[in-house]
Amino acid sequence: MSQPLPIPDTRVLAVASHVVSGYVGNKIAVFVLQSLGCDVAALNTVQFSNHTGYGQWKGTKVSAQEILDLYQGLKQSYLDNFDMMLTGYIPGAEAVDAVGKIGCELKEKSKANAGSFFWVLDPVMGDNGQLYVAQDVVPAYKKLIHHADLILPNQFEAELLSETKITDMDSLTKAIQALHDKYKVPHIVITSVNLEAPDHPPSHLSVVGSSMTSTGKARLFKIVFPSIDCYFSGTGDMFAALMVTRMREAVHHADGELASTPSWLSEDSVPATELPLAKAAEKVLASMNEVLSKTSQGMLKVMDRTTNGMSPEDRDDEKKSRLVMSKAAELQLVRNLDCLRSPSNKFPARAM
Repeated sequence: MSQPLPIPDTRVLAVASHVVSGYVGNKIAVFVLQSLGCDVAALNTVQFSNHTGYGQWKGTKVSAQEILDLYQGLKQSYLDNFDMMLTGYIPGAEAVDAVGKIGCELKEKSKANAGSFFWVLDPVMGDNGQLYVAQDVVPAYKKLIHHADLILPNQFEAELLSETKITDMDSLTKAIQALHDKYKVPHIVITSVNLEAPDHPPSHLSVVGSSMTSTGKARLFKIVFPSIDCYFSGTGDMFAALMVTRMREAVHHADGELASTPSWLSEDSVPATELPLAKAAEKVLASMNEVLSKTSQGMLKVMDRTTNGMSPEDRDDEKKSRLVMSKAAELQLVRNLDCLRSPSNKFPARAM
């Protein structure tokens, strides 16, 4: 007998990149969302052969006008009835503006029914101190994010948006409060935080999140989890897609009328660790840790299978060896559905 789905009927508009082979962007989001019971409309912002971490790819980017045209096509056939929206990689400032128009239109349409639409925005701009988008994308996101209900920047992106240098947990706390103050974003989760702290064992990372109070004050929680010594592409995309479903689930099972409250903001009496955002993040990280562990364990098998079909010269080529490594590090989602649906690991949230 199949397990009951964790969420009510949920239709999601997912706006992100697409690759023919591998798992990043919408290639991850659609699979994860559908596996957890969502009906997904995928609006792809790029069509690439593979993700850019390989260092070589073929394909095209979608223009801002094409994004708007695709959305108009949905509207004209009454296909724009979305409960949630997830936005990831968007190529260029004009395209960011176009996606913003779509999100704002959907929010405006839902105003009469509080809580009936929720926008999760991953402001994909860069990582590890480096931008991988054009400079004008940063101000485009700064104009946009106050419309979102939940934003998911990594540590570097949080610095860009908050204009606060993050060097320790104190400055990270200030950055989150600045995001609440400046943009009035109800919910924030900063991913892949790599800062020294007394409660961080060696080789651990954390995420730090907050749902603001009615006066805009941060309610901060932190979840510490073990890191895996490998570079994977698409982890942010998997985190975002899982957050969509797990946030919907947590709100659906919360007491009271939270699902019909604007932006699903809990009452001020709810402590940080009991927030739906914290409960969602706990499940998300449990799934991610299991998927990444399974991927890491299976990498050698993928590498052997790939190199067996290569010539001795190609096997000794450094560039081609890196391509094999990139292939082996593709997230192994399809054969690890249980990790997505019912993870057994537990990483509890702690109040800050």
